[in-house]
Amino acid sequence: ILLSLLRVLGGFAVAVVLAVPLGIAMAAFGRIGATFGLLSALLSYLPIPAIVPLTMAWWKTGEEQKVGFLALATFAYLLPLVVRHVSAVDHKYLLSAYAQGASPWQLVSRVLCPIAMPDIFKALRLCLGVGWTYIVLAEVIKAGEGVGGVGNLIMVFQRRGHMEEVYLTVAAIMVVGALLDRSCAWLGANLFPYRASRGEA
Repeated sequence: ILLSLLRVLGGFAVAVVLAVPLGIAMAAFGRIGATFGLLSALLSYLPIPAIVPLTMAWWKTGEEQKVGFLALATFAYLLPLVVRHVSAVDHKYLLSAYAQGASPWQLVSRVLCPIAMPDIFKALRLCLGVGWTYIVLAEVIKAGEGVGGVGNLIMVFQRRGHMEEVYLTVAAIMVVGALLDRSCAWLGANLFPYRASRGEA
């Protein structure tokens, strides 16, 4: 479980580093949005299981393949959400900042990002859960004789006919996913208490 969790967090971190700045830039600047808008639209139709063989072709079956697959899967979900939440910021805040002489960078850093950040955090929470649900796909094939993670463990138990262990492993995946979600909910309530007080956390 720990190894699988580290893989999920690694892929999640890569996706966040790429998707959040790009999504903010796409929503804030028309040229960037026009340049990458097609990418965002296409990602919404990407069949995630179909990229497993692609990642194997790129990175074989080692750690890079597993983290890379999880990063791509999370990125595909996260980028459109970031664009949507930043674009949803009410224009009255932008007009007010313009009237006070704010520069484009100040609009992004002091208006768009702070207002959209609670919703972006909710998107991050959702995508972390998405990454965890795809851990079985990421770990279908084990490289060498190392530890395969919970996904590979399910495959091993299934091949050996130990279905009770399969059920137990699936239950463990569900429990860890629930704990991750509750931890993110607690963090969000502390980071954005004004949203939690309105029942939006």
